[in-house]
Amino acid sequence: MGERLQGKVAIVVGAGQTPGDTIGNGRATALLFAREGAAVMAVDKRLDSARETQALIEQEGGRAFSFQADITRTQDCQAMVEACLKAHGRFDIVNHVVGVSGERRGILKVTEEDWDRILHVNLKGAFLVAKAVSPRLVQQGSGAMIFISSIASVATLDYVAYKASKAGVNALTQALAIQLAPSGVRVNAILPGLMDTPMAIENQAKLFNVGKDELRRQRDARVPLLKKMGTGWDVAYASLFLASDEARHITGVLLPVDGGIGARVG
Repeated sequence: MGERLQGKVAIVVGAGQTPGDTIGNGRATALLFAREGAAVMAVDKRLDSARETQALIEQEGGRAFSFQADITRTQDCQAMVEACLKAHGRFDIVNHVVGVSGERRGILKVTEEDWDRILHVNLKGAFLVAKAVSPRLVQQGSGAMIFISSIASVATLDYVAYKASKAGVNALTQALAIQLAPSGVRVNAILPGLMDTPMAIENQAKLFNVGKDELRRQRDARVPLLKKMGTGWDVAYASLFLASDEARHITGVLLPVDGGIGARVG
């Protein structure tokens, strides 16, 4: 067990995951935070999935408890904050991992329902979580907030609603970073590229009616670094750095974790 987050309390929003044969960003982050000494509040809309993450943490000797919340509901976000304060009296880290995709490609195929659902979860959800946790962090005069955005927010991509929602998360991150900086609260975002996570693989395999092995082959081929997708652990380690005191002078950063996809031009 490490000590990089020793004595810290971390809320991981989206600590469960889509069922699949790999690990998701949220579960990997919750596990890694606990391994580094943090007490983890595992938040998810699916309480059973959050509890699976909690069980994995406790099997390793870590500390965690689960909480059910729909982060598109103001009252759920507020209840999440109150539950963490009741359990630990404070929180130091808020890692927001929740996101959805699954739209049809391109402006000619994306529907109004796609747009509303994706913007509602990805952008409004991030706003409501930030709105709920910010007062306490400002009162404490310290804390780290981390949003999981996407390299799609800045790279060429034919997903209209998803790209727009994640670009909004980037703007939210930078606005909060400036507004909360005088209080000592840091706000950063991670921009994953093509990742081998259950949400990406399971959902896209169904959406495009392609086998998972073939989908992985296609996605691997698009990554400059070793022609291999990243994993949930790559996002988790980036989150660990931004959550730790090692990043105490870093705020407002949009950090790609993408194997070089964002560096490709043309």
